[in-house]
Amino acid sequence: MKILIVDDEPLARSRLQDLLGDIGNHQVVGEASNGRTAIEQTQHLVPDIVLLDINMPEMSGLEAAIHLSQLEHAPAVIFTTAYSEHALEAFDANAIDYLLKPIRRTRLEQALNKVQPLQRHQLDKTATDQHLSRNHIGAHLRGGIKLIPIKDIYYFHSDSKYVIVHHKNGEVLIDEPLKSLEQEFCDRFTRIHRNSLIANGYIEALEKISDNHFQLRLRGCNALLEVSRRQLPVVRKLISNMTEQPD
Repeated sequence: MKILIVDDEPLARSRLQDLLGDIGNHQVVGEASNGRTAIEQTQHLVPDIVLLDINMPEMSGLEAAIHLSQLEHAPAVIFTTAYSEHALEAFDANAIDYLLKPIRRTRLEQALNKVQPLQRHQLDKTATDQHLSRNHIGAHLRGGIKLIPIKDIYYFHSDSKYVIVHHKNGEVLIDEPLKSLEQEFCDRFTRIHRNSLIANGYIEALEKISDNHFQLRLRGCNALLEVSRRQLPVVRKLISNMTEQPD
């Protein structure tokens, strides 16, 4: 089987290379040092298995696995980690296999023999248990995934059964409901209308356009977004809190 090794530590990747060489019957098709690169490599190399470190810069292994599970040809994933076994109870409960560092050949061989492609519902449950909030949104494009950093998103807008992500480099469609996005990113985004979720950090001004009608202006974005009467007190409080915060 084709294997992609993902770890931010070169020595850890080298050790896995050596162990896989001893086991045999597997081909290491590539390496990556973070979750974002792992997704790019997976789409290019189409490995059967990804050996995925959990704690990595830019994008964690758990977030990367969520995006990998959405690929047309989703690989099986084996997490590798230095976490204590107690901290991994959530992974165990959801049947996500993992290897505890330092990784032993026998344990690696056992994992390779039993892995199956991860299911999105398993990963979502694990992410909730681990209090994970993604740093990227994945949009499906021609069988692949385009990653948009959360920090680059101005707002989410619901349009029929899709949600449009408006970001610094344009816009993309995703099939995630606005409600779930609101729950996941409640510390960074605020609902201003039944169809709009805006990034707090890009709020520039609240403008009155007529009696009981208000709109939000976002920094760096030309859109003027309607604020519903129901959400107006929430928006006003948010802006007041932001104004009161020291520089």
